[in-house]
Amino acid sequence: MSDFLLQIKGLQKKYSETAGETEVLRGIDLEVPRGRSVAIVGPSGCGKSTLLNILGLLDKPTAGTVSLDGQDYAGLSEAAAAKVRNLRIGFVFQMHHLLPQCSVLENVLIPTLAGNTKASQKEMLYYAAELLDRVGLTGRMNYLPGQLSAGQRQRAALVRALINKPAMLLADEPTGALDHAAAEQIAKLMVELNQQEKLTLIVVTHSMDLARKMDRRYELADGLLKTL
Repeated sequence: MSDFLLQIKGLQKKYSETAGETEVLRGIDLEVPRGRSVAIVGPSGCGKSTLLNILGLLDKPTAGTVSLDGQDYAGLSEAAAAKVRNLRIGFVFQMHHLLPQCSVLENVLIPTLAGNTKASQKEMLYYAAELLDRVGLTGRMNYLPGQLSAGQRQRAALVRALINKPAMLLADEPTGALDHAAAEQIAKLMVELNQQEKLTLIVVTHSMDLARKMDRRYELADGLLKTL
């Protein structure tokens, strides 16, 4: 087994537009060791979210390889990619994307409905309750998202991303919509989970405060990554 959970080689992404072709990613190489944390910073529109979407199998590169546990998954069928997304990768976005009509607990359990895990419903309920307790939401699990603060909603979204015990967590501006205190809580929580669970963490952010909490930092500019 490789020491690197994620390996990216020669990654390119181009978009065809009316005015011609736009090259967003120009040949990115990156290796992320298991259980480590990485921050990617850069100006708006530089391609950070595009890169994260490719790593999370939500988009495909124009060229290059993206390997998880040594398997290049760029060529997977949509069904196979969906299974990898569900079981191996957790996502946290700037907006929580919780379903407003579902309770916190129901939202957390949504990724388990695909039936890809071997755990029983009882086991998943127990694990969901354990995670919600860890993030301070035990007393809120039956609340609707509209009854929570912004920071609490983001904590619930983080638990939802972790419910299937992914190997890698991808976070796209996870503190961007929060006030300073809530942002600090989410940052601290992600670092603790990274360290305690050996969860590989990749964060795209404008916040240098958050970036400095990660093991490694890179800047994405002109389609290339530069070590900070």
